[in-house]
Amino acid sequence: MTEDEKLLQLFRMRNESALQKVSERFGRLCSTMACRILGSREEAEECTNDMLMKLWDSIPPNEPRCMAAYVSRITRNLCLDRYAKLHAEKRGGSQIPAVIEELSPYLPAEGTPEDLLESIAVREALTRFLRSLSDDARRIFLARYYSFQTVAEIAKEHGTTEGRVKMILKRSRDRLRKQLAEEELL
Repeated sequence: MTEDEKLLQLFRMRNESALQKVSERFGRLCSTMACRILGSREEAEECTNDMLMKLWDSIPPNEPRCMAAYVSRITRNLCLDRYAKLHAEKRGGSQIPAVIEELSPYLPAEGTPEDLLESIAVREALTRFLRSLSDDARRIFLARYYSFQTVAEIAKEHGTTEGRVKMILKRSRDRLRKQLAEEELL
């Protein structure tokens, strides 16, 4: 039985030790992601606690295949919601403004039903785009634009230079722009 299966079993039995095990196994991942998004340890800690509550409420009925992905998605979504609420009030060390500035040419406008359909098409195009990247380029792209890591953090994690990371990100954005233009989504 895998670690994920053992955790799911604890959640199904409504055993509160499941939350402790999630904290031990994924706490650092969630805390780091939350700090990157929110730019504040206090807000990150609160979001991590909210993630545990949401996890407790969602399993069961949900049965995630990959706990790391499930936990990080919940954390990320909670942090982005919190960021939106705090954004008007605070500006801190968050990576969101930099990431949005880099990707803004590729983000659809919101509002009309046509915009919603366009955003769905962009999401599907982005999935195809990510699958077309090499493993290294995909990891770097996701580290920057999904996990909100700084270029320096990505370089250190991948054992490379910041210049190489910047070049991979630029080339990836250029490829994304070309693909979206070819699919008439840009």
